[in-house]
Amino acid sequence: MGRGAGREYSPAATTAENGGGKKKQKEKELDELKKELYLGVVLAAVVIVTGCFSYYQEAKSSKIMDSFKNMVPQQALVIREGEKMQINAEEVVVGDLVEVKGGDRVPADLRIISSHGCKVDNSSLTGESEPQTRSPEFTHENPLETRNICFFSTNCVEGTARGIVIATGDRTVMGRIATLASGLEVGRTPIAMEIEHFIQLITGVAVFLGVSFFVLSLILGYSWLEAVIFLIGIIVANVPEGLLATVTVCLTLTAKRMARKNCLVKNLEAVETLGSTSTICSDKTGTLTQNRMTVAHMWFDNQIHEADTTEDQSGATFDKRSPTWTALSRIAGLCNRAVFKAGQENISVSKRDTAGDASESALLKCIELSCGSVRKMRDRNPKVAEIPFNSTNKYQLSIHEREDSPQSHVLVMKGAPERILDRCSTILVQGKEIPLDKEMQDAFQNAYMELGGLGERVLGFCQLNLPSGKFPRGFKFDTDELNFPTEKLCFVGLMSMIDPPRAAVPDAVGKCRSAGIKVIMVTGDHPITAKAIAKGVGIISEGNETVEDIAARLNIPVSQVNPREAKACVVHGSDLKDMTSEQLDEILKNHTEIVFARTSPQQKLIIVEGCQRQGAIVAVTGDGVNDSPALKKADIGIAMGIAGSDVSKQAADMILLDDNFASIVTGVEEGRLIFDNLKKSIAYTLTSNIPEITPFLLFIIINIPLPLGTVTILCIDLGTDMVPAISLAYEAAESDIMKRQPRNPQTDKLVNERLISMAYGQIGMIQALGGFFTYFVILAENGFLPSRLLGIRLDWDDRTMNDLEDSYGQEWTYEQRKVVEFTCHTAFFASIVVVQWADLIICKTRRNSVFQQGMKNKILIFGLLEETALAAFLSYCPGMGVALRMYPLKVTWWFCAFPYSLLIFIYDEVRKLILRRYPGGWVEKETYY
Repeated sequence: MGRGAGREYSPAATTAENGGGKKKQKEKELDELKKELYLGVVLAAVVIVTGCFSYYQEAKSSKIMDSFKNMVPQQALVIREGEKMQINAEEVVVGDLVEVKGGDRVPADLRIISSHGCKVDNSSLTGESEPQTRSPEFTHENPLETRNICFFSTNCVEGTARGIVIATGDRTVMGRIATLASGLEVGRTPIAMEIEHFIQLITGVAVFLGVSFFVLSLILGYSWLEAVIFLIGIIVANVPEGLLATVTVCLTLTAKRMARKNCLVKNLEAVETLGSTSTICSDKTGTLTQNRMTVAHMWFDNQIHEADTTEDQSGATFDKRSPTWTALSRIAGLCNRAVFKAGQENISVSKRDTAGDASESALLKCIELSCGSVRKMRDRNPKVAEIPFNSTNKYQLSIHEREDSPQSHVLVMKGAPERILDRCSTILVQGKEIPLDKEMQDAFQNAYMELGGLGERVLGFCQLNLPSGKFPRGFKFDTDELNFPTEKLCFVGLMSMIDPPRAAVPDAVGKCRSAGIKVIMVTGDHPITAKAIAKGVGIISEGNETVEDIAARLNIPVSQVNPREAKACVVHGSDLKDMTSEQLDEILKNHTEIVFARTSPQQKLIIVEGCQRQGAIVAVTGDGVNDSPALKKADIGIAMGIAGSDVSKQAADMILLDDNFASIVTGVEEGRLIFDNLKKSIAYTLTSNIPEITPFLLFIIINIPLPLGTVTILCIDLGTDMVPAISLAYEAAESDIMKRQPRNPQTDKLVNERLISMAYGQIGMIQALGGFFTYFVILAENGFLPSRLLGIRLDWDDRTMNDLEDSYGQEWTYEQRKVVEFTCHTAFFASIVVVQWADLIICKTRRNSVFQQGMKNKILIFGLLEETALAAFLSYCPGMGVALRMYPLKVTWWFCAFPYSLLIFIYDEVRKLILRRYPGGWVEKETYY
């Protein structure tokens, strides 16, 4: 204004000129100040609304879990006073005689007194994928390994058994595990601690500055109401009001993205915890493996042949033309009680459901894939007699009518290889029977040891063609008195089975390793099997040896090997039981690749606590009840949605709907992305604090007219900055996200000194310069040169002074000065919007160039347009001068901040270029947040 000020604006005459009294003037002043206080209330309302939104999203996520609850009461068959009766399982008491059959769930811990081919699935308790035989014999000191105890909530898969109830409810093994899990205290998530740390930091700064300005204002002669306005202004300028909404949107978006990738997130904050994970303790069965026994190798014709174990049957195959293979496949198909369930003709063989033992189901699928329909084979060779497998004989035998010889029968047998070999006198090689001499026995022994060393379950197969003269059609075979030969049979071959690794797991383990995450296998399975799978999936890398491997290579006792020389380590549960905390810490510290085998639920918990003592953020995967204490104790528990027990799902923070370990790697990436995007959002939001605070500082320190008011600060924080800050939650990951080491919770905070330095000390200062440049340009255009503004504040704000002279000697009334001041507020606000364009674009990445990252974030582009449109609306909408004291700007005034916006962009691009060219250098140490 100034020269021609009256021509550009038509300010109302002063109060004195209108003849109004001082009382009316004071009332008007109070009304204006109250208006600013009301805006502070609006801020509080916005924070409350975003908090409610956050609570709603959390509740919505938790509700999904209701679908997992099983509301049908379990039944039990008990014998009381000689009568069988069906009762609810919860009514079973100690001393009851209970009968279980195939398909039943065991209603309590039972001591078996009689059994007929009973097998139970203990996988939810011990992690063993193979069904376990139950019999009255006491076979082991460890209750989990003895055969004469059935455990509550395990399933009987075949046969029948009777047992006396020895424990119910919380006293059962399962109950004690559940009690162990429920008694654990759950700590706060890393992101919750980070946000609390940030809030404490920002609150401390905001309150300190706010109170300081409040006291200074009173000392400088302002009224208490005006001092309160300054207090609100400073606090509002410091607090990132959009943070709560940004955090909520970040977590909710990620939870939705992960749901599409088969990860159900129960606790939103758990996603970021997964991103911070430095150690994953993974269960083996069903997580790293396919949870289905599969034929892996065959030995016949004195050669080991590899079978196809891939999930989609795209792997290696073998030559099937040998007559020995024809004989072996016939035995495996006939001496087998497993069958396919009906109505699965259109499903691929490998995915069909079967009724029967896991090993027999594996043989059934292998023969079906290799030789065609097993059912037709059985129809052509009808069974006439059978001896089922039992733990005493350790073999299964059946006799069939031969399709290729109408008058004769064939006896086929399978079982423990050494037992089968003992019954044989010849061996089939290339379709011809030859004597089973010492050389062939050694070849058998070598093959057996090699397949067993791979962690595979090996079965032997033999046969005998019964002479038609002695055993004609219609002969009554007696399986009790054995009126047929079971010795001097013909050995045919071996078949070995394993629960093979999932196809995607080795790649996922490799990604974890490159991301600096240590993967530890914790399983209840046998050490040899666990070690073989660990090598198969890359948990034990190629070339890395255990202490036992080094001892075998050097041909020295294990005790003479220095444990620190071995990078890999396999620890047996019985050894772990006798270890002190210090010894466990030593193993976890010195070995990079670790497998824990034959572990109990209590030991899984000890392993997790040991990892946490090392300062690791631990993720635990598991599906069984035995995993639930460890799942709950871990920083993040991940349960399996398909094979997982209800207890494990309730203890976990996240559920893998496809039971696939590879989904965890997706979760790690998403979790790291959350932390990255929150950092970016905070960096963006905090940067505008400097151009918001410095006007108040210079206003008080060098006594210039106030460059930016409380109202305009609220417009920035709750208006123009909100959508762009939230839009950073939608930003895609940078290329190095899975190549960095895991975040150190002690040093790598959400808000660290480097982020503060960048936001406040560098970018924020350039933004403040842009704002002040615009402010001084407008005042200079209106007659007040910078030199005239110094020390003018008291006169400028004096309502009674209506003849204040500018640099050119023109006189200004109070109302005229205030119109110019509020125009400066509007222009300063607009200049912050312009420099925040550049700030938003540079905050898209922390290391990559914006040109590498691209502008694919549509929400961010919308945020740029929205903040610009809102700034223009607030400036040019009629009535804003009265409502928010914001006035229209000349078009040229918008361009004052453009050079500063460009400077911010170029400065940050150069900084990131140096970061990429000189990783670990001075620039990274000082500016990489």
